Amino acid sequence: MRRNLWLLTLFIFVLTTLGVLVDIPKSPLAGDKIKALLGLDLVGGTELIYEADLSASTDKIKDLDNLSNVFRQRVDQLGVSEPTIQTSGGNRIIIELPGIKNIDEAVKKIGDTYELVFMEEATAETGVQLADYYDPSYTYPNYWKPTDLTGRELQSADATFQSTTSNSISTDPITSIKFNNTGKEKFKEITKRNLQKQVAIVLDNRIVSAPQVQVEIANGEAVITGAKTIKDAQQLSRRLNEGMLPVPAKLVGQRNVGATLGQDSLKKSMVAGIIGLLLIAIFMMVYYKVSGLIAVFALIIYAILSLAIYKVIPVTLTLAGIAGFILSIGMAIDANILIFERMKEELRSGKVLNLAITDGFRRAWSSVRDSNFSSILTCLILYYTTGTGPVRGFALTLGIGVVISMFTAITVTRTILHLIAGSRLRKVINV
Repeated sequence: MRRNLWLLTLFIFVLTTLGVLVDIPKSPLAGDKIKALLGLDLVGGTELIYEADLSASTDKIKDLDNLSNVFRQRVDQLGVSEPTIQTSGGNRIIIELPGIKNIDEAVKKIGDTYELVFMEEATAETGVQLADYYDPSYTYPNYWKPTDLTGRELQSADATFQSTTSNSISTDPITSIKFNNTGKEKFKEITKRNLQKQVAIVLDNRIVSAPQVQVEIANGEAVITGAKTIKDAQQLSRRLNEGMLPVPAKLVGQRNVGATLGQDSLKKSMVAGIIGLLLIAIFMMVYYKVSGLIAVFALIIYAILSLAIYKVIPVTLTLAGIAGFILSIGMAIDANILIFERMKEELRSGKVLNLAITDGFRRAWSSVRDSNFSSILTCLILYYTTGTGPVRGFALTLGIGVVISMFTAITVTRTILHLIAGSRLRKVINV
């Protein structure tokens, strides 16, 4: 029995030590890779809500995922640290950009519904004029007409180098493009009927490039030459990859939070959490004496482990998430109160301390279990059925807190009580 107690004590000590090492900024264990993530309402930034038009979609889930991936690529180009992109309600995508400075530029880059089409030479009677070019110095035909090849059939575009001659060391930057199976057939027909003519790649009614077709291309792969630097080729490939959105989408909501407001919210949240912990600690020590002090010690371990898990997962903390954490503190103490009251009843019935501790925990376990399992089930329902970020954040931190509180209230508190009950200090335990 004593051996098992010491093994449990060692396990708790090691686990708490690891938690402390993760919690400490730039510690040898965590370094800069594991850090706490703060949401918009704590650091400032913007939240964008896009609504996708899936009326013509044959696979709504796939199209929404593809749209989310396109938005993710565009967000990555902004250099935002730890952005959040999630689907909601079956047709919405919520994008959170914490700490973003130029909000207008971000909205433009993310939400521009680029339309990518391939056009071929035409006459004044059959085509239209495109007066807007990315490279005004390039020579273009006066009139163009659209083909049935669009950005939907473009599989990829990559910037690379191509040797000017077989033995040459110097290379020219190019953009290689590749179409899917549908686009491959369309591209084959377009190149076949436009030999020695130009085919324009048009992005949002602006000609990105208009390479001349040298041969019929049947494999769905081609290269675009003419870039002066590799940066130009990379820019062209980026524009092509952005291409057309998988489905139409429009911005239906935007929420901006200033950095000053976010910092103020963070300070108030920390103060509220500290005050809550102090009040609970004072109550427990005044009412339950030494047992209350043990519960407070278990609560400190609870806070250490919770923060460590938030950083490891990682969990993006918001005001709602902090509210969930503070609520879980109360639930953690609630379990200890139930246990201590059961211990009181056992001691009053004349049982010795060790037996009173064992029976007190055993009798309280069913109430603690049912209460916490109900809370966990509620958190799961809120997390998986609610699309809004604040509710999901609240459910996640509360759910994690409830799970950890079961460990600290049952395992940590009971282990310490049994250790003291089996030592000379057993007389100081009172409930």
